[in-house]
Amino acid sequence: MEDREYMRMALALAEKGMGWTSPNPMVGAVIVKDGRVIGKGYHEKYGQPHAERNALASCTEDPRGATMYVTLEPCCHYGKQPPCVDAILEAGIRRVAVGSADPNPLVCGKGIGILRSHGVCVTEDVLREECDRLNRVFFHYIQTGYPFAVMKYAMTMDGKIAAYTGASKWVTGEEARAHVQSQRHRFRSIMVGVGTVLADDPLLTCRMEGGRDPIRIVCDSHLRTPLTSQLVQTARQAPTVIATCCVDREKQAAYQDAGCAIWRISEREGRVDLKELMKRLGQENIDSVLLEGGGTLNWAALESGVVQKVQAYIAPKLFGGQTAKTPVEGQGFPAPSEAVFLKNSAVTRLGEDFLIESEVDGHVHGNR
Repeated sequence: MEDREYMRMALALAEKGMGWTSPNPMVGAVIVKDGRVIGKGYHEKYGQPHAERNALASCTEDPRGATMYVTLEPCCHYGKQPPCVDAILEAGIRRVAVGSADPNPLVCGKGIGILRSHGVCVTEDVLREECDRLNRVFFHYIQTGYPFAVMKYAMTMDGKIAAYTGASKWVTGEEARAHVQSQRHRFRSIMVGVGTVLADDPLLTCRMEGGRDPIRIVCDSHLRTPLTSQLVQTARQAPTVIATCCVDREKQAAYQDAGCAIWRISEREGRVDLKELMKRLGQENIDSVLLEGGGTLNWAALESGVVQKVQAYIAPKLFGGQTAKTPVEGQGFPAPSEAVFLKNSAVTRLGEDFLIESEVDGHVHGNR
């Protein structure tokens, strides 16, 4: 087997940590000696040992003289775990093949530099593109301090997220809805506007077996979320944040008594300032957010320039209706040339439905 095949093995291991390592990256490691895999491991959960140490601990024979394949540059600083470069050197690993460089200022080439200074042969950029793609959330968060935001919606082929009556269950089929649950597990938080709470009374938990509930965030400028809503009633079981401009302490207290966290956020054009809210999320170690609101929140997020990715689940249906809701409302941009442009689109078939995933081009009018 070649370097690329072993790195693919390490990537498959890394993906097992999806949903559990946040705000750390997903990392996998494979140890090979004389053409045999003698150890493998991955970063299983935030705060627990890193991939390199798990791989070394699993070795079936002495790893001295072996090659380690690791999807991300080994760390060289003390955090919740000791530096992985120390463990690699102590084990006598002869060569390390690395997928991605670590943009964390505490690492950023230093891990590779330490290994080389101790005589370890380091091969960089093995399956770099695939390894980078795996940790796009981590890279964005560590470089900007802001969470990676994904705008998700389900719509018909004529661009409607609900019928003209407001009925929206269900736009897509079971397979697409199951995929959404996997995304709720993958991303650390989920955000809706108060309009969605009033219309749908959602629970916003992860219904995937063995999944992790996201932190639930409601943008509620004037504290209109009903105290009887599912979100408030289950706030002690699943972390719930209400971001508001309301300064009424007595009004806030009712939500806090139910277990909700109240975040006071500045007002921007009569609504919660999403840029400030995203900054606060980053400060709270929340590295990613899934926007599952309606057209009002989606427009505000695009206009604020906080969206990095769009996930559009498209059903082969036509609802029609001049007043039927669309995924992005608001005023809209005045000309095609001023639109939010998307790039690197990928299409996945989910049963009868389609998922189109695109990155937001950061060099356009709405995303400066």
